[in-house]
Amino acid sequence: MGLVRTLLNIIWLVLSGFWLAVGYAIAGIICFILIITIPFGIASFRIALFALWPFGNTVVRRRDAGAASCLGNVIWLVVAGWWLALGHLVTGIALCVTIIGIPFGIANFKLIPVSLLPLGREIVPTGDPRTFTVQ
Repeated sequence: MGLVRTLLNIIWLVLSGFWLAVGYAIAGIICFILIITIPFGIASFRIALFALWPFGNTVVRRRDAGAASCLGNVIWLVVAGWWLALGHLVTGIALCVTIIGIPFGIANFKLIPVSLLPLGREIVPTGDPRTFTVQ
């Protein structure tokens, strides 16, 4: 399974992951220049790393995220989040139309939650204990 993940990540990186990561990194740099938006810049860099290598990783909620993360997510959602999520949704649907593109479409769908509400989230390996939640 690890070999398949690595192969999918390499194909993803070559075809779209690199450009997605560059876009998120540029957005992060702009956020750092504007100073007040540094938390959004950190989130953009986190998403950029996830966009580089999505297979074998997943997004989990941080237990220590508080009201500031919630407020930041509302601002992010209004300003950029819904555009990013819509872009990942459309791209994912287009990729799922072809049989070969289905894994890459699913990878785009995995990017939707973190691009929609990035603050208070963490990207961890799929087998990490934090991925299992107790109800």
